[in-house]
Amino acid sequence: MKVGIINTFMNQKTRDIKDIQKLKIGVLGGGQLGRMLAQEAVGWNLQLSFLDKSADFPVPKVHPNFEEGDFTDYDSVLKFGSDKDILTIEIENVNTEALHKLEEQGVLVYPQPKVIQTIKDKGLQKQFYAEEGIRTAPFILVSGKKEILTKLDEGTLSYPFIQKTRTAGYDGKGVAVIKDEQQLTKLLEGPSVIEDLIDIDKELAIIVARNQAGQMTQLPLTEMVFDERGNLLDYLITPSTITDEQSTQCSLLATEIISKLDMVGILAVEFFLDKSGQIIVNEVAPRPHNSGHHTIDAGPNSQYDLHLRTLLNMALPAETGHGGYALMCNVVGEPGHTGEAIYEGLAQVYALPQVYVHLYGKSITKPLRKMGHVNIVGDTKEEVLEKLQKVKSLLKVKATI
Repeated sequence: MKVGIINTFMNQKTRDIKDIQKLKIGVLGGGQLGRMLAQEAVGWNLQLSFLDKSADFPVPKVHPNFEEGDFTDYDSVLKFGSDKDILTIEIENVNTEALHKLEEQGVLVYPQPKVIQTIKDKGLQKQFYAEEGIRTAPFILVSGKKEILTKLDEGTLSYPFIQKTRTAGYDGKGVAVIKDEQQLTKLLEGPSVIEDLIDIDKELAIIVARNQAGQMTQLPLTEMVFDERGNLLDYLITPSTITDEQSTQCSLLATEIISKLDMVGILAVEFFLDKSGQIIVNEVAPRPHNSGHHTIDAGPNSQYDLHLRTLLNMALPAETGHGGYALMCNVVGEPGHTGEAIYEGLAQVYALPQVYVHLYGKSITKPLRKMGHVNIVGDTKEEVLEKLQKVKSLLKVKATI
């Protein structure tokens, strides 16, 4: 590790861009989040390298520095990170034991291994909220499906509830909504968090960034609308329609959480606004997040820009907002289509003003698989929602026959 370069860079008030360009930065994960981080880093001329299981993933199609390997495997992560100055993630489900070892060896790991360890286990994450007095949905921890059925029989658990597997869940996977006995077939195996089903009015998210000096900034609050077919984000819009007081609560909670975690990096904080007007923390992700994709085309700083700034301990912008409205919708595979992807309606969508298509380079489509996203900006809420409907009617991801 180039200790001299790191120390010189971190301590300079006026930072030399040449020092930044000499740093070796490793990223665990080669999916779409890594791809967008790589695309942001091109303009900075940074030396990024990525580790993931397959060269068919999104990153290798846009970035040459890619190694095939398993980021959940201790030896693979240790080997990959051993010559890096800085190591980061694009997914939580990584081998934190190896990250702790690399940290001991002097590699800067952000977010820190202890933070990843807490967040990637939804049980530990919920316990953190409880211990810190942060309002979250009432919950219990269970060993698996058998214990859930036992508690239902005993009357210590009642409908409706949500089951979330403690690890490896994302994009609606690892989540089961159980409203009555007929839905018990949806129960998942393995250690889980059981939460009360909140009477939700709105779902919200904020991305907060914190550098090594403790400086923080936030991206504007987003309001999220979900596709019930797969518990998957359909689209988000900003600014939100909630009150200034509620928005301030979300902002303060995001700041409180990243500060109490003592985390360096970017943290996506998801909230529920219940029907009584209370703000409740749902869960967090210590990395770039679906709720921040619109910032690539809306506002002065994208979430990927902020991620790189936190890794390099650069100053964070005080203002990250944008004028007008911004919207992001996921582009997902059509139901009933599995195979090599074809995109219908792309030319018509490209022709729409202030509509920006971001495809992830995935060769195979599956029903509801994330294949890309579309960002839309405009002066009014009505304008961006109207464009959203046009995009949805035109753009379809199907499989070749």
